[in-house]
Amino acid sequence: MKDRPLVGILVARRSSRKNILALHQQHRHLNLKLFAFTPEDIMWKERRIKGQYLSKRAFKERRFPLPDVVYNRAFNKKSTTVRRLGALIGEKKCFNSINFFNKWELHNSLLQTELLYLIPETFSYNTLDLDQLLKEHQLLYIKPTYGVRGNSVYRIERKEQGDTHISLHTLAPLAICRKYEGLREKLTAILKPGDYIVQQGIRTLQLNQCYFDIRVLVQKDISGSWTISAITSRVAYEQYFNTSMCESVHDSIELFERLLTPKKLSKTLQTLHKASLMAAQVADSHMGSLGELSVDFVLDEQLRLWIIELNGKPQKDIYYDIETFINREIIHTRPLEYAYYLAQMEKK
Repeated sequence: MKDRPLVGILVARRSSRKNILALHQQHRHLNLKLFAFTPEDIMWKERRIKGQYLSKRAFKERRFPLPDVVYNRAFNKKSTTVRRLGALIGEKKCFNSINFFNKWELHNSLLQTELLYLIPETFSYNTLDLDQLLKEHQLLYIKPTYGVRGNSVYRIERKEQGDTHISLHTLAPLAICRKYEGLREKLTAILKPGDYIVQQGIRTLQLNQCYFDIRVLVQKDISGSWTISAITSRVAYEQYFNTSMCESVHDSIELFERLLTPKKLSKTLQTLHKASLMAAQVADSHMGSLGELSVDFVLDEQLRLWIIELNGKPQKDIYYDIETFINREIIHTRPLEYAYYLAQMEKK
């Protein structure tokens, strides 16, 4: 058992090391050593890492032995570096090995659980009859299979007169497909190369005519258990559907108190907690060892909750926009608590 574990935070760029260290300095009560490094800092033959650390408010560099635990904050589809580290220090001692989620694979995993009723209909873009699906739903979203922050998410809406509006970020159409034109041909000229999914569009409840989402941050704690750290809402700019381009961020309860009855508010919170913890467990078993993720929900016009997607590398900066947010320390300490927990486990 380690008295003072060595924890390394893996980041994509050296310029990110100082920032990540500064954010995670509320860890002193855990009695661990912390440093940040990039894949290029690893000296595989020597089994050493050139890392940066914080000492008496000064950033310094030195060579470290391989850490007891690695917390991956490098956004990646593949886990080559983390897998190599896991082979040396223990596979379960590296968490968030894959944090760039494949939306299609994760969707299919969630469908096998009791979360099924919270999942919008979702299809692979390549094999889909778009016109038939638009007849059923009138509103669709096309998303990259690997996507982040709403980039390249297209809103497809069939209007009453038969034309189809194609929008990106805002409700104003980027293009209009007339009813006598081929929709797939029109989209082929717009979409970037890559794999896409098509998701049933949800007519969402709005706040002062603005779209908003509900983001639940789920993290493992010092006992290795999934727990809820924050429930927040991003409110998009007026006439924007992409909540990643948000005008403001709020504690979700503050919005619920304005939009829901006390009874509905209580039931909504219960569903958010239960569904988020279950979704985290599903992702954990599907993706490998995870320590944190966020689950994005929306409320429809009938006040029904829907899971829109899961994110493997939650944005932490959004919480600093909430004046009343009291868990700023928790969102940064919990990953380190989980790292401390992993370090105390016997190496297998």
